Amino acid sequence: MTSDYSKDYLISLVQELRKQPVETEWLEFKHNNDNPQEIGEYISALANSAALCGKAEAFLVWGIDDQTRAIVGTTFAPHLAKVGNEELENWLLRLLEPKIDFRFFTLTVEGQPLVLLRIGRAFRHPVRFQGQEFVRVGSYKKKLKDFSEKERALWRIFDQTPFEALIAASNITSDQVLRLLDYPAYFELLERPLPDTKQNLLEALGADALIAPSEAGGWDITQLGAILFAKRLNDFPSLKRKAVRVIVYRGVSRVETLREQEENRGYASGFEGLIGFINGLIPTNEVIQQALRRTVPMYPELAIRELVANALIHQDFFITGAGPMVEIFADRLEISNPGVPLVDTQRFLDSPPRSRNEDLAALMRRFGVCEERGSGVDKVVFQTEYFQLPAPIFEVVGDNTRAVLFAHRPLAKMDKEDRVRACYLHACLRYVNRDFMTNTTLRERFGIEPHNSATASRLIKEALGAGAIRPYDESAARKLMKYVPYWA
Repeated sequence: MTSDYSKDYLISLVQELRKQPVETEWLEFKHNNDNPQEIGEYISALANSAALCGKAEAFLVWGIDDQTRAIVGTTFAPHLAKVGNEELENWLLRLLEPKIDFRFFTLTVEGQPLVLLRIGRAFRHPVRFQGQEFVRVGSYKKKLKDFSEKERALWRIFDQTPFEALIAASNITSDQVLRLLDYPAYFELLERPLPDTKQNLLEALGADALIAPSEAGGWDITQLGAILFAKRLNDFPSLKRKAVRVIVYRGVSRVETLREQEENRGYASGFEGLIGFINGLIPTNEVIQQALRRTVPMYPELAIRELVANALIHQDFFITGAGPMVEIFADRLEISNPGVPLVDTQRFLDSPPRSRNEDLAALMRRFGVCEERGSGVDKVVFQTEYFQLPAPIFEVVGDNTRAVLFAHRPLAKMDKEDRVRACYLHACLRYVNRDFMTNTTLRERFGIEPHNSATASRLIKEALGAGAIRPYDESAARKLMKYVPYWA
């Protein structure tokens, strides 16, 4: 659903809804019933029933007789209504779980005041109001728990419907599609010329499931199309919290924010601009090579690209109120996304690729933004080793996944946890490349001089003691000893 409907469009929508021969499981007409409890229960019931009926939205209309469909007007004014001292819309949103998208519209039709409530369909799990799930049975509102066959059918739908296939904007015109989506970027990323007709253009977008024909004769923009190519994610209420936030802090804590900005374009069309913006904010170091002074970024650009792409692609879109975030500190860069990873963070380097959002990952691969081979983290670890940076951290914080890159720090200033993690990831990288970690390879990783091989031996001993690595062959001579990750 987009946020800027015209009055003419809303009026035409109401007229189309009036043509329904009877009230359906996704449509309800009211006169003046403005009971907040009833409205909340209807939102739950209509949202769940819309999912059961394969609809992107459900509707509740005040001011229309439910028998004759005559326009009778209403005294209900949702934007003035309160529950106690709380505005009605805020009260409803607070008691709904999850926080689905719904919106009241006031309009005048044939001289009479009407109210239209558009409700987004349920996704992932049934919508509850005050802890109770409701559903429509014909034109009646019932508790979902009393209709087990509908509850089972609803869960089957949730299991079978990925986020990308849901509808972000429904029943809009072809001109609105082209106004909302950055379609030239789609053809540019695929290195294809723009089609010579509007119809051919729309068919091309439809072939990749970015849009789909609407039952009412217009077009639907899928969540896949909106998240990848929205000119403004804020035009799609279900996605406005999925814009990437970039925050720069003073020092090493979150106490003082120097700058904060959102990348509001779609992930595919805005990716290069996002990476350029992040790189422009990252501190730089000056190095001198052969009497020439050169400025280099604090973190390898390739590592940043891979981690940002992973955060976008592998996030859990069904977690509401949260989106990807890039936080820049004086000594580190943190990239986080909502959702717990599908594999153990300790096994990111060797686990086969698993995409939470398969259609999104496939398209981003075609656009050259990411790979589906599972080699992204390998590249990140390789880049940090190549530039002799501290090893990155991959961790789960609550229901979020976070990756951390650290600024350069000499070995002498790394703590034991840093050293063990670096040894472990080095052993993992060697192992997935069909090789082994040795004293020599570890010296190269940390830039330790050959005559200081005892230092590398101490690092290996620490990692062995922490259980992060193990000898490949315990019977081998000390100087020929090879090491593999603990799980190998």
